Amino acid sequence: MWKWLMLVMAIYLLYRLFASDLLKKKKNSQEESAAGINRKVAAGEMVKDPECGSYIAADADIAVRDGEKTYRFCSYECRDKFLQHLEEGGRELPPRD
Repeated sequence: MWKWLMLVMAIYLLYRLFASDLLKKKKNSQEESAAGINRKVAAGEMVKDPECGSYIAADADIAVRDGEKTYRFCSYECRDKFLQHLEEGGRELPPRD
């Protein structure tokens, strides 16, 4: 009986040891990825989608120009929502060339 209890206790301790290790690794990788995004944003390699807030490459294909300002989008859905919000607000972008 004691042998089984000790075995279960040892298994539980090993589980806790490795589980906490995995959680630390996951947290560190999330922090590293956030730092990587911040570094790319600061370098001008990534921009924030004005509609959904996700970060995308600064040279993304889906874009809308408004005079001197160029807005980049992660998807056509976000671009269409952005254009719809502009039109609802009484402002329309100039036609594309």
